[in-house]
Order: sequence, then structure tokens, then C-alpha cells
Amino acid sequence: MRRDRRRIPGLAALLAAGLLVGGCVDAPAPESPAITSPEMPNQVAGVTIPDGQIDQAVQRLDGLAESLLQSSRIPGLAVAVVHDGKLVYRKGFGVRAVGSDAKVGPETVFQLASVSKSLAATVVAKQVATGAVQWNTPVRELMPSFALNDPYVTEKVTVGDLFAHRSGLPDHAGDLLEDLGYDRDQVLERLRLLPLDPFRDSYAYTNFGLTAAAVAVAEAAGTDWESLSDKEIYQPLGMGSTSSRYSDFRARADRADGHVLVDGTYRVADPPRQPDAQSPAGGVSSSVDDLTKWMAMVLADGAAGGRPFLAPDALQPAVSPQAVSAPPKTFDSRAGFYGYGFNVGVSPAGRVVLGHSGAFDLGAATAFTLIPSANVGIVTLTNAAPIGVPETLNAEFADLVQFGTVREDWRALYREAFAPFSKPSGGLAGATPPAQPAPAQPLPSYAGRYDNPYYGPATVTTEGDSLILTLGPKDMRFPLRHWDGDTFVFTPSGENATTGSVSRATFAGNTLTLEYFDADGLGRFTRP
Repeated sequence: MRRDRRRIPGLAALLAAGLLVGGCVDAPAPESPAITSPEMPNQVAGVTIPDGQIDQAVQRLDGLAESLLQSSRIPGLAVAVVHDGKLVYRKGFGVRAVGSDAKVGPETVFQLASVSKSLAATVVAKQVATGAVQWNTPVRELMPSFALNDPYVTEKVTVGDLFAHRSGLPDHAGDLLEDLGYDRDQVLERLRLLPLDPFRDSYAYTNFGLTAAAVAVAEAAGTDWESLSDKEIYQPLGMGSTSSRYSDFRARADRADGHVLVDGTYRVADPPRQPDAQSPAGGVSSSVDDLTKWMAMVLADGAAGGRPFLAPDALQPAVSPQAVSAPPKTFDSRAGFYGYGFNVGVSPAGRVVLGHSGAFDLGAATAFTLIPSANVGIVTLTNAAPIGVPETLNAEFADLVQFGTVREDWRALYREAFAPFSKPSGGLAGATPPAQPAPAQPLPSYAGRYDNPYYGPATVTTEGDSLILTLGPKDMRFPLRHWDGDTFVFTPSGENATTGSVSRATFAGNTLTLEYFDADGLGRFTRP
């Protein structure tokens, strides 16, 4: 069964802004002369930041980053801080690849994973500012080929709905198709086959839902998403090392390779994570130097270099709560919210916090945190599979900014929060094979082509005394190991398959059920 662990990018982002979130109530501008504060009632923070406290927080970053690098043993990380529109801290730690002496620096380019969503939101906001589209424009108007499983939702779902993960698509819809080698167009076309939760009354984090909206916006602009991003955001802001194309990342000389933990040792991921299919949602690569230019623009309400760059009324919806991403579990807990590509919350100090995290199991963990009322933001990029390092550093810095001290044991909190998501999937993961299994039928009786409208055909062939399962447009091969009777097992692969995962492959007459692919009830393949 597919696990909720693939919600890491959304969960980590929520934690990053984190364990901080909560609501505030809009209020009209005060008319009473008794209120002399220039702030609105819902702009007042509960804790004042004394002069010099942010500078002191910045001075602590060297020690915090070094200790996190040593305790986590990840290969490398880069950190930068922008305050009052200025870059006030930039530094790299560790190495770009294990076995190499090449050091990480502030110009080193990392894969951003789901931090890409927040950049994508600003690309769309630029189009909104020109009047080319609106956040409430139906995607179908921009991309007539787009469809979901309900005709009403197909016609009504908007760009904003998909950027806020409230379309009804199931959690991480389409990700396993990408793992099997399907390209962007193929994945988007198959979204129409997925069951839907209630439209605009549910939240489920989807890379390809957001990608569909972004691609539609680009098509309306007469170009592709990668070119639109470069034209609207990266080039104008001077983000020369930023791209939405994987080939550009691979071509960078100063590049941080992704790493995975194997038997207690970090190794360069092989194969590496290639996220072009979901580029708007997870395919950006950048450096902390470049990202501070973008963060400064967001913190300045759309201004860059003291001049208007992105109209505030186009940006504001993206950084405003649009969906409840984490309902409170107790009546005294703050809720978590999602805007359009941004996590939005309120810190214990009573300050709005914006942010997002990104995570590739194949070697990237990233996070940025913005505190607009303090005009400060931090970004942390790492080249290792997610264990909570960027979220920890950002949370420690946010504590120092707002309170002058690190008030929580964020290292333990994030270590515990991330631990479940590295566990292997599958009901038989870690199980011991039966000592006396029921015999299988003659292997040729299982052979054949089993059709599935969503995943495509599965082909089972015999090779000697073994069965081979072949899936996807790239004919990915999965050896089947006998378990018991008509049940075999195989090891899934790809971004979403954690080390140690095991999937059942169960034959019943002309039906083959693949446990790993059956989370949404679509894992049954039928032999004609």
C-alpha cells in the first residue's frame, strides 16, 4: 500500500513554518482615534524583536550549521539570510559529493525539490499581474485537453485550486507513473482516471496537479513552462544559476550531487533524481545566492531593487491561506494553512511565517522560511535525503530572531517527525518468508500481458526458474520472488520506493494485483 510518507515535501514544509502555524482574524481598518498604532490589529506580534537581535541570530549560524553537519553526517549544505532587502549571510559547509574535495559554497547549485512550488507561484503571479490569467481561471480554458474524473470538476477546477492542492486529486497523484518512466504529458493525461475526494473540501498534496496548472498557464502564454519561468522570474531577478531544466543542473560545474544513506554511509544517488516531468512542482535547481534575490522580492511585497516587479495584489493570494493543510488535532492547537505554492502559518510569537520544504528520497532536502514582519528570511539547501536538517536550522534561526534564544529542541523534534517517512513500505517489509510455503503453480501459467488503463500493461515472463515483471514505457524489470502459493514479492524502485520496501504481487486467475501500486485501488491488472 502506498504510504503517507510521500507527503514529505508538504509535511516538511508545514513543519518548517512549523509547529508554528495558526490563524488570525481579518479586521477592518480602525476608525477610532484612540488606536494610535500604525498597525492593523491582526498585524500586532505578541513578542517584540529588540534592536540587534536579528544580527545576533545571524552570528550564531556558523556554529549551528557546523554542528548540524557533524551530527547528521550529511555531505554538505548551504545557508543564506536576507534582512531588510540585503544579503547578510551566505556560506557553504561540507562537500558537493562524497569522495571529492570540492567544497559547497553559496554559489553551489542544488536541486530544490518542492521549494520549486513557491517559485512557480511567483511565475504564475507575474502572469496574473499582466491580466493573462487569474488565480480563479479554470484550467480547462487554458488547456482544453485537461480532464479529471468528474465532469463538473473538470470544468470548474482553477489554477488556484491546483496550486492549493484542493482539487480532490489523491495524495501525490501521478508520482508512481513518473517513477515508471512516463513523461509529463502521459502523466497529466492519466490524471482523469484517478478517484477524487470532495472538490474544494479536501487537501491532498499533488505534484502533478500543480504541474498541470503551471503548464496550462505557460500554454496560455504561448511558451513552455521552463522558458516562462526563466523569462518572468529568473532572468529579471539576476538568478543566473537557476533553472527549471534538469539538463542545466547537470551541466553546472559547481553542482551538489544528491546522496542517499546506504548501510550507514552516504553515497551519490545512482540513478540520480531527474524531475523534469514535474518541473513546476519539483524541478528547479538554484543556489542560496540566487534564492535570496527571490526571497527579498517576496519580502518586499513584490518589489525588487526598490522598484515594482510583481504586483502585490497578484502575489498576495499566493501567500494567503487558501486551504487548511493541517487541521488542529486539539482545540488549543494552531492549524496549518497552504496558499498557492506557499505554506502559511503563525509563529508562537504571533508573526506570520511563510515557507516551504523540498525533499527527494534520492538526495535533496531544502527549506526556506520568511518572517515578513521582521523582513527576514533564511534558506537552507542540502544534498542528502531528507532527515529534517534544513527545517531544524531554519527553526533554530527563527527562534533566535523572535525570542533571542533557541526555545525548543528542534533537532529531536524534527528527527522524530521525519523518522517514520524513511521506513520501508509494504505489508511484508521486514517479514521472514514462510518456512514451508504453499507451492506455486507452474510458472508459465502466470505468464502473459495484464492490462491496466492507468499504469499501462504489466508483462510477466519466465526466465529459467524465475518470473520477471515488466512495467512502464521504459520496460522496467522487477524479478518476482516466490513467497507463498500464488503470492510473489518484488522490490519497487524509484523516488518513492524507500530502501527495504517490498511489494506483494498476487495472482488470482487472470488478475494480478500489485500492492505497491494499489493505494488508490488502481493496482489490479487483468489478463485478457
